[in-house]
Amino acid sequence: MTVDTVIAGGEVVTASDRYRADVAIDDGEIAAVGDPGSMPDAEETIDAAGLLVMPGIVDPHVHIDDMFSVDSYETATAAAALGGVTTYVDFAWQAWEGELSIFEEEGTLLEGIERKQQKGEGALIDYGLHGAVTREDPAVLEEIGDAVDAGVSSFKMFTAYEIGLTYGFMHRVLEAVAEEDAVGVFHTEDATVTDMLTERFIEEGKGDAPWYPRSRPDYTEAMAAHDAVTMAQEVGAKYYGIHTTCRKAADVLAAVRDDGSEVRAETCTHYTALTDDVYDEQGNLPMIAPPIRKQDDVEAMFERLRDGTLDIVSTDHCGYKREQKETENWWDSAFGANGLQASLPVFHDAGVNERGMSYPFLVRVMSTNPARVFGMTGKGTLDPGTDADVVLFDPEESYTITAEDNASEADFSIYEGREVTGRVKRTIVRGETVAADGEIVGEYGHGEFLERELPDWDV
Repeated sequence: MTVDTVIAGGEVVTASDRYRADVAIDDGEIAAVGDPGSMPDAEETIDAAGLLVMPGIVDPHVHIDDMFSVDSYETATAAAALGGVTTYVDFAWQAWEGELSIFEEEGTLLEGIERKQQKGEGALIDYGLHGAVTREDPAVLEEIGDAVDAGVSSFKMFTAYEIGLTYGFMHRVLEAVAEEDAVGVFHTEDATVTDMLTERFIEEGKGDAPWYPRSRPDYTEAMAAHDAVTMAQEVGAKYYGIHTTCRKAADVLAAVRDDGSEVRAETCTHYTALTDDVYDEQGNLPMIAPPIRKQDDVEAMFERLRDGTLDIVSTDHCGYKREQKETENWWDSAFGANGLQASLPVFHDAGVNERGMSYPFLVRVMSTNPARVFGMTGKGTLDPGTDADVVLFDPEESYTITAEDNASEADFSIYEGREVTGRVKRTIVRGETVAADGEIVGEYGHGEFLERELPDWDV
């Protein structure tokens, strides 16, 4: 037997272990993982000496080619590939009319799914979609089942912005989500408080960037998280809290997870690596919602990742230009920042190098858990028969992050000038190398839309 590829001489890292082994790939899948030198003959042998061989990173929270990102699927998936990300989950928007909207008229959730699938035809890596409910139109309740049939098994709801839902309508959506055994995904900030504070600061002329995080304090995140997760529990729906930033919100989730309820949650790389000093240092560039918090909140993110309250580390990638961010007053700036390309090395540095977290821990929170939580059964592991999505990572190589290297359309990095130790050397998607040694080598269009299953959170 001859296989397509053997990755030889590396150290395999799984969600539970770390050991010397070779990996055989055939027909886009993992064919075998075994003792060094035990693999069959291969058409290509990749020398992984000195490298970690890990499942590709699965990022379940990105914004691509919409009102929150200037990135196309080509530029975003290039950034992802260079960062070791082999699958991400973007948002399919129910079109609405408003100041934030890019849509000329209202539309349906299924139209949003089709729109993003068309944009994804040039993708370099695989991608899935969350449905995003933006309007209180009862017709969307009838679309939930059809969206699940189309491979979209999670649905995002906001408690803030012009697309925020009232709790009454959110309750109805959650009932429909529970009926399908799908997942409700929540952006939680109490808009009545954050809007009031924003208006107050505008009236007082407090437009300098350090005032921004004070307009969205930690307790507003905790308030909305409590309300939303309580409602999900009452209707029997799976709850996923995105971009948890602070100790107070994480404590809310920890309290309900103790009772065995179906609750999962994430934090983002920037909430584990940066503090609100960045608003003094970088101005509006790191203006992200919810904001980057205090050092104690950074430590809380690691505490809650360790104890399982938080399951996943994502990016919340938003590709913006400086001109969209560097406004005179922070309230006129765009929300979000790019992170796909730097996420793995930055989190590796903050978690493994600085805090002694294990490599299996890193694989769990960045690969295996996201795949399991969101119904991607062929992703996030190196098990034989699963997709051959692999990242080769040099844990010893140091370099300095700079926006000059961005594949994203974004022309800045909130990690600019940060020296990290640990670098992606090769990224493989379904058996094909798409990035190697800092260069894109794959063909655009190799990436495929991933029809996700309904996840089983009991495993």
